[in-house]
Amino acid sequence: MSVIGFDVGNDNCVIAVVKQRGIDVLLNDESKRETPSVVSFGEKQRFIGSAGAASAAMHTKSTISQMKRLIGRGFHQPDVQEDLRRLPFATSVGVDGGILIHIRYMNEDRTFTPVQILGMLLSHLKQTVEKNLQSSVTDCVIGIPSYFTDSQRRAYLNAAAIAGLKPLMLMHETTATALGYGIYKTDLAISREPINVAFVDVGHCDTQVSVVSFEAGEMRVVSHASDSNLGGRDFDEVLFRYFAEQFKEQYKIDVYCNARACIRLRSSCEKLKKVLSANAEALLSIECLMEEKDVKGFIKREDFEKLSSGLLDRVLEPCKKAVFEAGLQVDRIQSVELVGSGSRIPAISRILSGFFRREPGRSLNASECVARGCALQCAMLSPIFRVRDFEVQDSFPFSIGFSSEDGPISTLSSNILFRKGQCFPSVKMLTFHRPNTFHLEAFYADQNELPAGTSPKICCFKIGPFEASQGDKTKLKVKIRLNLHGIVFVESASLIEDEINASTDTSHTDLDNAVPETATATSVENGAAARTNHHDRPSNSRHSRRHEVPVSEILFGGMSKSELVEAQEQEKLLAYQDKVMEQTKDKKNALEAYVYEVRNKLFERYRSFATEKEKEDISRSLKQTEDWLYEDGVDETEKVYTAKLDELTKLVDPIEKRCKDEEARAQATRDLLNSIDDHRMAVQSLPAYERDAIINECNKAEQWLREKSQLQDGFAKNADPLLWSHEIIKMSEALDR
Repeated sequence: MSVIGFDVGNDNCVIAVVKQRGIDVLLNDESKRETPSVVSFGEKQRFIGSAGAASAAMHTKSTISQMKRLIGRGFHQPDVQEDLRRLPFATSVGVDGGILIHIRYMNEDRTFTPVQILGMLLSHLKQTVEKNLQSSVTDCVIGIPSYFTDSQRRAYLNAAAIAGLKPLMLMHETTATALGYGIYKTDLAISREPINVAFVDVGHCDTQVSVVSFEAGEMRVVSHASDSNLGGRDFDEVLFRYFAEQFKEQYKIDVYCNARACIRLRSSCEKLKKVLSANAEALLSIECLMEEKDVKGFIKREDFEKLSSGLLDRVLEPCKKAVFEAGLQVDRIQSVELVGSGSRIPAISRILSGFFRREPGRSLNASECVARGCALQCAMLSPIFRVRDFEVQDSFPFSIGFSSEDGPISTLSSNILFRKGQCFPSVKMLTFHRPNTFHLEAFYADQNELPAGTSPKICCFKIGPFEASQGDKTKLKVKIRLNLHGIVFVESASLIEDEINASTDTSHTDLDNAVPETATATSVENGAAARTNHHDRPSNSRHSRRHEVPVSEILFGGMSKSELVEAQEQEKLLAYQDKVMEQTKDKKNALEAYVYEVRNKLFERYRSFATEKEKEDISRSLKQTEDWLYEDGVDETEKVYTAKLDELTKLVDPIEKRCKDEEARAQATRDLLNSIDDHRMAVQSLPAYERDAIINECNKAEQWLREKSQLQDGFAKNADPLLWSHEIIKMSEALDR
């Protein structure tokens, strides 16, 4: 059983695994620690990860990237439309209002959802893990942004299910970073007061900030804040627009009209940004960008910072919000940790230093800290590892309410069931009095906490059917859970029947006649029971019986169970096709390598062992096979390549056998002669009749070998030998017996 943490970023993915000596980051097929978050569709095969990034230029319109921005989102959301304008692949709106991606694959027009594409990427990462560890993998922890809504979290779980993974937890990325930071900090154990640390994660597409309070053996996330539209790629886009305009004036080319040119220029701008992080100025040079024109550009760091001033001003907004919601002053933040792929821009570090009044620390690996934290959390949840006792209390970034047909459900303090900033996982127990089936609907209580265009509706639950046994209303206990993944759902519903003795007071309060659904009979939060409403407290003479009531869930969008099963089957078929194509390429490469290998050996090592006719026949077959490979045989099946290879080996094998047997025959001859000498020396201590018998056998073997060798020496090397090495070995074994 392996313990894995996945950081599935918008641009790259990182895999961390827990081993007995610590946490390691796994290398991909190219021995790199980061794997591009790319899925590219060729004519007959998918290319995922590094292979997908490499084939992006060839398959521009069928290369899918930046899935993190699209998964679980609605097609018509403003942010989504802005992202789709940058991406080269075709999209449309789905039946549920989601996104459909259109590509050409296997000579067919195919459509996939972002969930399916993410499932393909996770499946590839799973294969990388299994290849490295030589064992199967299912349990894992996956990092997600704290601002992800319920639909996005469910989409991640569905994508993991498609890939055959079972996430033990969807963990907030900044929480994972904080865990990897805090569990190794030895100075926390000697501190008498909580240490507050701000974690600023400037990723590829977003900026997240969390304020975390550390004490000995525990950490508590005090607040989350984010800007989901501010990341490293936005700074790349500033450079992209700058050089696009410059090249339009200088070279009279418009890169916006050419998707491939846009991809190449964006890639070069990303590299240029990294150069500017360490240098005051940088050069840009791209060969044959478009219309066979080579382009060159130049920019200074100060000019880049001026162009990016609007973005740099936004960096502090989530920082201010996180500190404010934590209820702290800036001087109460003892440390600041800066991570993320976009955090290397010097201006960002300078701005944060001015706000927090201290230099941001970089003690964590900016690109790997999330994956390492997720792997550590997975080890803590797994029974196979013993991890130092360290409690992690995360906070939920949204306010969630529930309503029924009668209106919002209220607790004793507000209309919000799970408030923003509440620790989770968490459970609420509600009491209802209902005559028959009813519905509960979960919703986000504050629209301002959500990304623009996001629906506040989460899901709906049907409680029932059930029958009231006494009177016109029945008492029900409903358990609502906000689980480890940050997903809210009705876990169970129970019908309560009270058996009342004659001395019992039969009066009760009709809680529905008060504020609608206000009765919180028990409120269990973070595992600790709270008050019990006096209306529902049983007397000594009252006995209750519980009956489970069916609960069904209705999602607003997302995948149904049947759609998930269909997606899993489709992924298996696509994976099988990829495997067939890889085997076909391997067989084709083997055939091509065999042609060159035999051609070199035929006139060198095999020269003495082949007749002139054999040489001519083999040379002709090699030439025909080579021509076929580069003409009609460019795209054939594995079976055809295997047949071609078998035809060649049938011609070459006799020659190869003669060559190899000559070497083996010489060795077998030496071994037999040595054996004869050993036996002659060993018989000196034996009785005369045994000694004579053994010496006689040795003489016979020696005579047989001499006669056969003399005959073989008269044979040409290009003919099949009269004496094979296996015959000499057989004689040696007979003599030993």
